[in-house]
Amino acid sequence: MARFVTGIVVATMAIAWALIAGPMGTAAPDGLRHCEVSDGRQPETATPEEVGLDSAGVRQAVAFASNPTRFTVQVFRNNCLIAGGPTNQRAGGVAWNLWSGTKSVVSLVAGIAVDEHKLRVDDPIGNYLPAGLGDDEHRAITVRSLLTETSGMEIAIASEGVTGLFRLDPNVVAQALAMPIVHPQGETWQYSQRAVDLLVYVIQQAVGEDFQAYAQRNLFDPLGIRTSDYLWVRDRSGNTYGHAHLVLPPDDYAKLGLLLVNRGNWHGRQLISTDYLAQATTPGGVNPCYGFLITVNGPDCEDLFPGLPKDAIEMSGMLRQDNYIVPSLGLLVSWTGVTVPGGAVSFPHDFLRGLTGAFRNPTLPDPGPYVDHPDTSLTDPMFINPDATLAALGLGPMSYPGCGILACLGKPLYPPFGGWPPGCFILGCVGTDPATPGIR
Repeated sequence: MARFVTGIVVATMAIAWALIAGPMGTAAPDGLRHCEVSDGRQPETATPEEVGLDSAGVRQAVAFASNPTRFTVQVFRNNCLIAGGPTNQRAGGVAWNLWSGTKSVVSLVAGIAVDEHKLRVDDPIGNYLPAGLGDDEHRAITVRSLLTETSGMEIAIASEGVTGLFRLDPNVVAQALAMPIVHPQGETWQYSQRAVDLLVYVIQQAVGEDFQAYAQRNLFDPLGIRTSDYLWVRDRSGNTYGHAHLVLPPDDYAKLGLLLVNRGNWHGRQLISTDYLAQATTPGGVNPCYGFLITVNGPDCEDLFPGLPKDAIEMSGMLRQDNYIVPSLGLLVSWTGVTVPGGAVSFPHDFLRGLTGAFRNPTLPDPGPYVDHPDTSLTDPMFINPDATLAALGLGPMSYPGCGILACLGKPLYPPFGGWPPGCFILGCVGTDPATPGIR
């Protein structure tokens, strides 16, 4: 409760500050420049000194980050773009898979539905599922348990996700409802892919329209993100994936980060309430480093946010598709790219250490050098369980009754290995075809 109240107080102070700070794009009472967020393609820019950082330190940090694994690197303070990598202009408009960064976007859409009183966090999902879909145990899972990854369903991170790479999944909702429940909900944190796919469907049922249409109207349209910019992949039944596969340009990903920097406010319009965001960014009781599908800087989570204040949060995707967000500093670090999983594990720490060292207003503590932590082996059962993959073929103990490779829940399926627009593959979308998603 104390953390929740603190979040409300911080958010209220931020709103009050915005009211006294004066017009954007000018110097505020703190002596720093503040820019206006942009619905267009060119954000306002500022020098590091105008927003309280040292140019040499920022240049050094960005130069370190601008290695071949990074397609884009963007640093914002007070909504002003103050530094970027050398390939930003070329890669910023290319639609790129956010991987698990998609989960945080789902959380934002959930927040809008909660604010509209169409979805209730502590409701059992059975309140929204069609009659007869799922057994009583699964229907008793709450929306909160899906948001916090504490549903209790068995997980197999790699095996759950591999079938989506080739558009093999017949129906991720049925597949989720067939995953065995192995823990009481709310007691164990486990990084489930299917739980978030199920959450997307629950939101869709709650709002009474296609999930992507709802997200476009209420989240993307106000930010100036067009339907032609991105691809959000669906399974063979037409369900939107929630665990990954939002293929979105890095420049648009940065807009989502800036929305969180501004605590859900965009041009004076509160797209997502501070109340929901306070809950979403409060450390959970089971995992102190996780909120509502967002990584948070809770107790003993400092190694995830070296040198950053306690309100730091992260939208995090595989292969380092990350938004580091610090509302109290007006800071956003957004980058995309590709890395070998498990490689360069010190990369975020080393970059953030360099960036925090460049702060002059305020000064930030030096987190010290990176301390190595052992990686979880990919042979761990939490990653691999062939039954989760076989379920996509209608085989094995994790298959949902009546859901196979040709039909599911009495409906024929879209063909596998297809449904991608021209130029699109699992990592991203490239090419000049007018139907290829991306910013032009």
